[in-house]
Amino acid sequence: MTRAIVIIPTYNEKENVERMAQAVMALPVSIDILFVDDNSPDGTASIIRDLMTQFPNRIFLEERQGKMGLGTAYIHGFKWSLNHNYDYIFEMDCDFSHNPLDLPRLLEACTVKGADVSIGSRYTKGGKVQNWPLGRILMSYFASVYVRMILFIGISDTTAGFMCYSSKVLKAIDLDNIHFKGYAFQIEMKYAAKKKGFKLIEVPITFIDRQFGESKMSSSIFKEAFFGVWKMRNLKV
Repeated sequence: MTRAIVIIPTYNEKENVERMAQAVMALPVSIDILFVDDNSPDGTASIIRDLMTQFPNRIFLEERQGKMGLGTAYIHGFKWSLNHNYDYIFEMDCDFSHNPLDLPRLLEACTVKGADVSIGSRYTKGGKVQNWPLGRILMSYFASVYVRMILFIGISDTTAGFMCYSSKVLKAIDLDNIHFKGYAFQIEMKYAAKKKGFKLIEVPITFIDRQFGESKMSSSIFKEAFFGVWKMRNLKV
């Protein structure tokens, strides 16, 4: 039996976390959830613990001592998931900008269409962005163009954070040698998988800006991605 889990980092997501858990648990395919919470002061972890009693052995929680960056949360979750013998490991946001109904499509791209990594893509044919101002759409789109020009990566949505990895990909990548924490983390993981010779497939999605809670995007995260791609060309994967 194929075992799949989605890693969802959380920080102050009390408005979203229960709705997200219920949506994933209601999917027609079995996908467990690992929440990685960075000591949310709004009580997010308490809500998750209640959900764990409602869905035993389906919902899990790893609590960290503070905000240590999105990339480190995913690395923590990847290692946990590999140690618990999952075959397919997703990453997604908790704020419904990534639609949980798209999880089966990402899984199918791996299990049926032969992808080692599937990417929920805003910028491949059929992908869309809703509720973002035009300036942010253009910044995000041309950021991906910029990354493709430097890394020759051949992926339309290089900063996408809605992904499904086969466990063999995460085992092949030296997770302790992933350097970046923000959007650059997403680029570095794709670049590492590509350099290792794995097959990456983009699956069109509609990305919708969050309705509840606050965005974690900052200028420092953007700068890390902008300058980090030059460093990636020389990094060992």
